[in-house]
Amino acid sequence: MNGLYLALAILALGLLGSRLFVIVGVATAMSFLLFTDYTDALLQLERIVTKMESLTGKNVFLSIPFFIASGAIMTKGGIATRLTRLATALVGWMPGGLAVASVVACIVFAAISGSSPVTLVAVGGVMFPALTKSGYPERFSIGLLTSAGSLGCMIPPAIAMLIYAISVQGTAAVDPADLFFAGIVPALFIAGLLALYAVVVGLKVPGSRVPFDAGELAAAAKGAGWSLTLPALVLGGIYGGVFTPTEAGAVAFVASVVIACGIHKDVTWGKLPSLLAEAATLMGSLILIVVLAFGLNDFLAEVDAPGVIRGWVEDADLNAWQFMLLVNVILIVLGALMDSISATLVFAPILAPVAIHHYGIDPIHFGIVFVVNMEIGYLAPPVATNLFVAAAIFRKPFLEVTKAILPTLGIICAALVVVIYVPTISTGPLHLREGQPFWTSFPWDGKAPVVEAPAADVPASGDAAPMTMDEMMKKARENAAKDEATPAPEAAVPAAPMTMEQMMKLAKEKAAAEEAAAAGAGGTTP
Repeated sequence: MNGLYLALAILALGLLGSRLFVIVGVATAMSFLLFTDYTDALLQLERIVTKMESLTGKNVFLSIPFFIASGAIMTKGGIATRLTRLATALVGWMPGGLAVASVVACIVFAAISGSSPVTLVAVGGVMFPALTKSGYPERFSIGLLTSAGSLGCMIPPAIAMLIYAISVQGTAAVDPADLFFAGIVPALFIAGLLALYAVVVGLKVPGSRVPFDAGELAAAAKGAGWSLTLPALVLGGIYGGVFTPTEAGAVAFVASVVIACGIHKDVTWGKLPSLLAEAATLMGSLILIVVLAFGLNDFLAEVDAPGVIRGWVEDADLNAWQFMLLVNVILIVLGALMDSISATLVFAPILAPVAIHHYGIDPIHFGIVFVVNMEIGYLAPPVATNLFVAAAIFRKPFLEVTKAILPTLGIICAALVVVIYVPTISTGPLHLREGQPFWTSFPWDGKAPVVEAPAADVPASGDAAPMTMDEMMKKARENAAKDEATPAPEAAVPAAPMTMEQMMKLAKEKAAAEEAAAAGAGGTTP
């Protein structure tokens, strides 16, 4: 019954159009109040304030405001127009060239903004009129731009990757720099499939090509040159060891201000405070969502949700490929029903340890798979952020936009399957950089890692099989139970405290004994 109350409250808030952080906050508070002891619930809610304070000390989290502000400045700075012009001059001569240029522009702009909706707004607003004017079907143009815009989740410095790195901790933790590097090839793979789809459609559109013009290419490259230095500066600095991802956010912010206000002069210095105020408003909402989602994580830990899920997995006796398939179906459904950031913050800490420790999935690989699922979540109705954004900028009904993205959504889902079961796509370049073998096989029959038992627990015969992690934990619990059952030895009864007279008498006797010992030692000296 309590679950029904919670569901009705969330549904009511959604129908009323409440902000996301309000919905997450109400869900967190009601979960504690309905499913835990009332006093404990109040104490748990107090910890949210502490979490907000500790969150500001996380280095990874400190980079997000800088990247958001940088994206806001560059979006208003006319960079999208420059990038689309360059992409069109570069690949517009191909079959479906203008559509392919749209995908390329989305990739490059995503490397600057790090945000999927921002990429869609910036590039989609420029390329949609151009595509329809060139004869591309309107529905195809909407679907391609909306899906390509979601690549902002995958191209570093992707905010979605930073959120994932914040949400997983302990042995499941990942370095944001590694996650950035591992996401490049999967993003290019998905972009390549979308570009191939654009070529196929473009073959049927007579006016889909733009004649190649070397002069136009040179002019476009010159106009976009400073804008292209931003992703090169950020990624080159991170992987060159010049600065950390946190410091990269500050570098990106300073560079965006210099380029937009000082070089291109698309943004005046007087307009800069208003852009920073918009970025601050967005960041404030994001902080509330993250903190309240962490509070919800505390509730899930309180009711042992990770243990319950682990129990389900063990009872189902799934292999690694079955587990990953099930997880991805669940994540796609979750991404369709809730915001991708909230889904990451709530479910990544639960699923990542199970995948890593029970099935031997590489932490970086699982992180990339999770982020790709969140990319699909931006496109899967009903709670699809990019669909709402697309409906607004293309001025089309939500249902029409939903129908338009079905072909490209299918392409991304197919790409997800390949990324899941070919982990080399995400881990290969990272391993190559670290001097490790490039190829990584998927653990098809992956189970809990086998750990050798301590020597004291091995029988003399030596025939016992090494224990699994679960067996070792069970053994530890049994030993702890035995220790509790064993009666503790009786403590010695302390002596009664001495009076002052007794203490003085004892001190005199000790002093007399020391004097006698000293006198005896002196008498025996030759």
